[in-house]
Amino acid sequence: MADVSLRLLVLKTHDIASVVEFYQSLGLTFAEERHGQGPLHYSAPLGDGVFEIYPLSDNQTVDANTRLGFAIADPDAFVELADSVGGCVVKAGRDTPWGYVALVTDPDGRTVELYRA
Repeated sequence: MADVSLRLLVLKTHDIASVVEFYQSLGLTFAEERHGQGPLHYSAPLGDGVFEIYPLSDNQTVDANTRLGFAIADPDAFVELADSVGGCVVKAGRDTPWGYVALVTDPDGRTVELYRA
């Protein structure tokens, strides 16, 4: 089987500022980008790939079914500040067969799993 790795992940939103703030609070560092005549968006390195946040056109709806997972140093600390950065706590951190994990939602309602790194 060939090696496969994720190189690009794009989220689209109607509220770029809130979504960028939420994911920056996880530890990602975003930069503004625009390619040619394309829309202004935000990009952050993530492992060997890139995590981007793009504007969603007015006639489209957010895909809140997308589920993401990040390994961070202190999931419990993020749970404490999730509400202040537009998120919502779903489940406090706990030990699971996959490691210590907490569940929050981002400002658009996407579930975000936070694993202890």
